[in-house]
Amino acid sequence: MNRRTVLAGVAVLVTGLTLAGCSSSDDKPDLKVTGAFMPQPASDMAAGFLVIENGGTADRLTSVTSPISDDVTIHETKDQAMRMVTSFDVPANGELRLERGGKHIMFMQLKERPRQGDKVSVELHFEKADPIKVDLPVKESTYNPKKQ
Repeated sequence: MNRRTVLAGVAVLVTGLTLAGCSSSDDKPDLKVTGAFMPQPASDMAAGFLVIENGGTADRLTSVTSPISDDVTIHETKDQAMRMVTSFDVPANGELRLERGGKHIMFMQLKERPRQGDKVSVELHFEKADPIKVDLPVKESTYNPKKQ
């Protein structure tokens, strides 16, 4: 083997290792929450809505916690029936929309009933990404933002 062949082989190996290192560090979710709100509850139950934007690899929302309730779950409405689910996919370079009539957060047995203008703190838990703390502004009960 001549010297050029060995040097070329080393260069290919170093380049490959460098690229592999770069891709693994970028191989994670990049999550951001927008449009969060809670309609003012009329009973000891409430719903929460928000959008999780993901500029990275796919992840999964696995649970939500909040000091306002010990029973916070995630639900989806299909065919006018609401059911609890264990997780929601947050697609790579996409978004998860929690909105009225679809996927949402449910707060059962509220410890206190928040009023319009208050903020409700929640923590979103994911399969891969670190938890994200979000304040849900409490809006009027009929609030429903337009899709953009």
